Amino acid sequence: MLFFLQGFTQQKAINPIIHADVPDVSMIRVGDSYYMSSTTMHMSPGVPIMKSNDLTNWEIVNYAYDILDDTDALNMENGKNAYGKGSWASSLRYHDGTFYVSTFSSTTGKTYIYTTKDIESGAWEKHSFKPSFHDNTLFFDDDGKIYMIYAAGELRIVQLKNDLSGPVPGSEKILIENASAPAGENIMLKAEGSQLFKINGKYYLFNITWPQGSMRTVVIHRADNIMGPYEGELALKDKGVAQGGLIDTPAGDWYAYLFRDNGAVGRIPYLVPVKWENGWPILGEDGKVPMELDLPANKSLIPDIVNSDDFSRTNKDKKLSLVWQWNHNPQNDLWSLDERKGYLRLTTGRIDTSFVTTRNTLTQRTIGPKSTGETSLDLSGLKDGDIAGFGVLQDKYAYVAVKLENGKKTIQMVKGREGKVIEEIPYSGDEIFFKITCDFKDRKDLAHFYYSENGKHWKEIGEPLKMEYTLGQFMGYRYALFNYATKTSGGYVDFDYFRITDGIK
Repeated sequence: MLFFLQGFTQQKAINPIIHADVPDVSMIRVGDSYYMSSTTMHMSPGVPIMKSNDLTNWEIVNYAYDILDDTDALNMENGKNAYGKGSWASSLRYHDGTFYVSTFSSTTGKTYIYTTKDIESGAWEKHSFKPSFHDNTLFFDDDGKIYMIYAAGELRIVQLKNDLSGPVPGSEKILIENASAPAGENIMLKAEGSQLFKINGKYYLFNITWPQGSMRTVVIHRADNIMGPYEGELALKDKGVAQGGLIDTPAGDWYAYLFRDNGAVGRIPYLVPVKWENGWPILGEDGKVPMELDLPANKSLIPDIVNSDDFSRTNKDKKLSLVWQWNHNPQNDLWSLDERKGYLRLTTGRIDTSFVTTRNTLTQRTIGPKSTGETSLDLSGLKDGDIAGFGVLQDKYAYVAVKLENGKKTIQMVKGREGKVIEEIPYSGDEIFFKITCDFKDRKDLAHFYYSENGKHWKEIGEPLKMEYTLGQFMGYRYALFNYATKTSGGYVDFDYFRITDGIK
């Protein structure tokens, strides 16, 4: 996302601050550093932790977990999957020298709390318990008690045990009977996404709601006591920018961090300036979300949110860059960065039926307003029936791949929820190059697919994909490297590189 137009260099930050799928943001400031967690659902590792020194430019520095849990759904085994589920909205907190991330999962029916002393490079200790507290906000009060506020519409509060092993028996109560009320009576999405803050002795609870026939809306409740009573106000209704909370700068400026549904690229974060009047945070400028902010200018999302990779590793652990996430839990004995130096090898371990049922598909976010992904594959390790290639992952997916069938290779462009083959071309080489361009500008949401025999001269294949954001996967489109077997397991493909660039290349 570069901002250079006709010789004009951007001097201030532009909304959205990240033109990529970074939803359900929770944010804290520790000294001069800002940290942010987000939702990545069925992806592993999960709950990315991002860092910024200016609120505008962010870098992925860690994840709260490698895998959420070892279950059939999260492993994509026995016909089960966790698409659109996994872990949802997290709550990031810092208390007495320890960082905390809480999240929850309808897949496992549990609430999770992860703790660490070193948020950027430390390991996290896992605490989990039942039940699953929906859209919970973790809160440490001044008297040492730990609380969670959760649920939708009728919001509830529960006290947690000090060892984080679960709720204190008998402590659960209704906190606000109808938290959607400030937005009106006809509500399509009941108030959820709770985030609680204590500022100057008062408690402020942020929620998102959605009035029928309108847009996503921010409501805020405040109280003098954590148990209430709470009074509520409609805080922002503009462009559908909603769900989040408050952050302050060392200089004393305040912002609300929120997100907006933005078509196929996903849910993208915005910052909204905040002023205080009569003890209430007033969001926006005359009730509107400004596109320009008095903050440092946005840099490209490359290399800190997405990045190219030549798969060369010098570190002992041979770890993947933090920009990568696996679709569901990976099978770690079937991928490698060292079986062939400078390549990512994906080996099949079972028979699969489609792009969205296979394990060890490696993904990165697509980015807006436009981006291009490119990769190179060595096909010499394929077994008969194998399909290896490059796709964009969502419910309505598409990809370009090579299939080895009865000893003969073909290049295929496949699209749609049913995986329809749009075009198929005979191919005889052992090396192939694929490219996908994504145009999200003004919600155009079009992807085009290309192949090349030498990485220089490209030919479009198939037809464009009209990308759609759906709740089935509940995630913006992702570039995806994959390999799956339809006949015999044990075949492999070597990816030489992945390249991502701003704009259409």
